[in-house]
Amino acid sequence: MVDQNYKYSDFAHSPLMFYYEVTQACDLVCKHCRASAQSCSHPLELNTDQSKALIDQLCTFPHPPVLVMTGGDPLKRQDLFKLIRHATAKGLQVALTPSATPLATPTALRSARDAGVSRLGISLDGPDAKTHDSFRGWEGSFDRTLTMLDNAVDLGLGVQVNTTITRRNFHQIDEMAQLLATRGIAMWSVFFLIPVGRGAEEERISPEEYEVAFEQLWHHAQHQPYAIKTTEAPHYRRFVLEHQGNPRLSPQRKNGPSVGHRAPLGAGDGKGVMFVSHSGEIYPAGFLPLCCGRCPRDSVVEIYQNHPIFRSLRDPDQLKGKCGICEYRHICGGSRARAFAVTHDPLQSEPDCVYEPSTEKQLIRN
Repeated sequence: MVDQNYKYSDFAHSPLMFYYEVTQACDLVCKHCRASAQSCSHPLELNTDQSKALIDQLCTFPHPPVLVMTGGDPLKRQDLFKLIRHATAKGLQVALTPSATPLATPTALRSARDAGVSRLGISLDGPDAKTHDSFRGWEGSFDRTLTMLDNAVDLGLGVQVNTTITRRNFHQIDEMAQLLATRGIAMWSVFFLIPVGRGAEEERISPEEYEVAFEQLWHHAQHQPYAIKTTEAPHYRRFVLEHQGNPRLSPQRKNGPSVGHRAPLGAGDGKGVMFVSHSGEIYPAGFLPLCCGRCPRDSVVEIYQNHPIFRSLRDPDQLKGKCGICEYRHICGGSRARAFAVTHDPLQSEPDCVYEPSTEKQLIRN
């Protein structure tokens, strides 16, 4: 789901994507869970009125963002459809990221669609049950995920499949791409592990292996019937440019037309992205746990526009190390979440990038 009217200049005052963790509750125990989700809701979870007030604030951004209701498992929240209807009545685009549990019935997905959800984000972390179920900590999750995916497509919902790449499934990228080719999805969003939450126990791939993954993704981007993007791997944009591609456009298919536009280059943690936790804590991104305020006490508009952390994350010239001198820093900028997780400084260099900036290009750029 991309707002094609959103421009680079909007970064300064409005997020493109606003992620609201409506609950921390989830019945799965995923190995790489950012939220370290629990089976029950937290007692400090924002209530219905507080959640509605947060949604109302989103409408006061100069360019209202796309609202992604995430978790935990959003379907664990009793007032979920009420919140969706409130958001869509205010004119917001709403996406939902349900977990593949018995709660994700065709009836529940239909209710989400009828309340106004236009896209689902569904997690699938392997091309087979052995790989995916080991991620999710629940036998049967793979089959249930595929069923949920098919039900969503049948209901006319746009589906984005989210896959997190770790040492467990790095060798299965091609198999994943082929599996998804026949599922009718709109986009494959390939996440690259940030060591936060339970994900701190998982093993990241090496910087050199990112380049291998990027080559595979770029190949599939030119051949598969769905769009492909990366999350927390903005250096994929550099790879695409090096291969004469345009990271803002889905490449022309070998056997068909392009499948659409991307967000403005440079979007990332705190720069076009904002996150509010189940208890109202305000962060630059779900993977970047730097608390900058709390709802309902603080305004998300004020925090996004003026908090020093958000402002620094939107200024690529404040980046340190090789990211700070890289000729791609304005369109890539590295993962600020991974830099923080590894170095405790969100402005440090991307730890998982093999690229060395060109001295000649630095001089031209600067």
